[in-house]
Amino acid sequence: MSWDIVLFNSKQKINSVAELDEIQLETTDFSGILETSFNRINKSENHREIVGTDFTIDFFADRKPSSNYMLSLYGENGIYALIELAKKHNWQIYDSGIDGMVDLENPERNGFKNHRKYVEQIKKSKS
Repeated sequence: MSWDIVLFNSKQKINSVAELDEIQLETTDFSGILETSFNRINKSENHREIVGTDFTIDFFADRKPSSNYMLSLYGENGIYALIELAKKHNWQIYDSGIDGMVDLENPERNGFKNHRKYVEQIKKSKS
């Protein structure tokens, strides 16, 4: 099963997409950052598929910076990987699966109870 995610780069803390102030959005090379942040990426023309542990993230590469970026996730671990990337780059995430913004500091509030386990797994694999 897949679901869609939208990444935002904004000076504003976005609580709801309906209340989004487009003036505060900042352009970012989401595609470039995604491509350099993961080790295994399948490429076919402008389609990209990030392959991780028990997840894939699909998107279409775009070299033009934008203020938001849509991705499709397959597998729960994909959201955890994006949460960690979003924290690193000060992005915000809209999750269509919960129809709301993800609380990056407390993802368990969004039903992502396995986030801590995922982070510990990543830390162990880097040591």
